[in-house]
Parts: sequence; C-alpha cells; structure tokens
Amino acid sequence: MCANCGAHLGHVFIGEHFTDKNTRHCVNSVSLLFSPLKELVKKYEADEPKIETAIFASGCFWGTEYWLQKQKGVISTDVGYIGGHKDNPTYEQICSHETGHAEAVRVVYNPEEVSFETVAKLFFETHNPTQVNRQGPDIGDQYRSEIFYINDAQKAVAEKLIKQLEDKDLKVATKLSKAGKFWLAEDYHQDYYKHKGSKPYCHFYSKKF
Repeated sequence: MCANCGAHLGHVFIGEHFTDKNTRHCVNSVSLLFSPLKELVKKYEADEPKIETAIFASGCFWGTEYWLQKQKGVISTDVGYIGGHKDNPTYEQICSHETGHAEAVRVVYNPEEVSFETVAKLFFETHNPTQVNRQGPDIGDQYRSEIFYINDAQKAVAEKLIKQLEDKDLKVATKLSKAGKFWLAEDYHQDYYKHKGSKPYCHFYSKKF
C-alpha cells in the first residue's frame, strides 16, 4: 500500500523459489514513474562532482595511500607504478631496480572540497622529503620522493611548497616530473592497511607548513 495515500501498489509473493531471496514483487505499473533517458543522463551529469587527479610517490605506496585516504575530499586512491621505461611492470620487476619506476599513489579528489595544495601538503607532511631513494628502512629508487604533476598548475603549486620547505632549511630531495603512464599494482597491494587493519611503519604525520 502507498504510505501517502493508501492506494494499492501490488503484491509481494514469498516462498515461490523463483529468486535467491525467495521473494517476488508484482508492482502496479500505474505506481511507476518513467523518465526519459536523456533527462536521467542530464540529472546524473549535473549531480556528478567534478574530479581531479594527482599522483604522489613517497616511499612504500602502502603508507602513502594510508594517509592520502584520510583527507576529506579524496574520492578514491590506487597504488601503482610510474616513471619507468617498462610497460605493465610487476612488483618483482620494480624491486629489481631495473625498470626505473617509483611506487606511487594516484589520488582522485573533488576540487570543490579539497585543493591540490592541501593534498600536496599532506604528502609532504607524511614522509621525509629530504631522503634520497629511500623512506625509512625501505631503500631503492622505487622508494624515491616524487610528484608526478598532471598540469602546469600542479607543478607551480609543488614548486611553491618546496620553496617554503627550503626556506625552513630543509634540503628537499622531492623530484617533480610530468606524469606519464600509471600502471596499477597487483590487487593485494590496493588498500593494504585497510585490509590489514594496522598503521604504516615508515610514514608518520609531522606538520611542516
């Protein structure tokens, strides 16, 4: 029955074994509202938030992703490999130091909720940007600190933040490179600390700005 007017809307049949849930709904077509597909598409596009992408490398991508996922306005994160010369590299190949890739995190965020500058500051404040080809106990070129900027605006913001840190006498080793192909890492690397239920061993928050 309609909760508003009490009109009959249809029947619910249980126990017929037609579906996995063992429940079937027979709905009066008069109670259904049909909308043209074009109108639905327009509404979806209007409601869809604007998104932007950023890519950061700061040591083991497990820890980098852990902190970036906590930022309000971040829609999704993926861990993967970027900055090398081999297509579709594997984790084992990355660890061989022969592909030139960095372990990185691709961040998709809503620019109406959070700016690239805010996300970049979190990147700098959750690792040690003065270390070269390492982060904590992890050593190797795949663990380097690097921002792979998508456009010139991101590059300018990154340069500004690095200058601010250098003005505080930090010898920043973070590289800035134009983003190339980002290769997704294996499934078991995605959302690592969410699945494990623990915290990073080499990424810690330290306010720098």
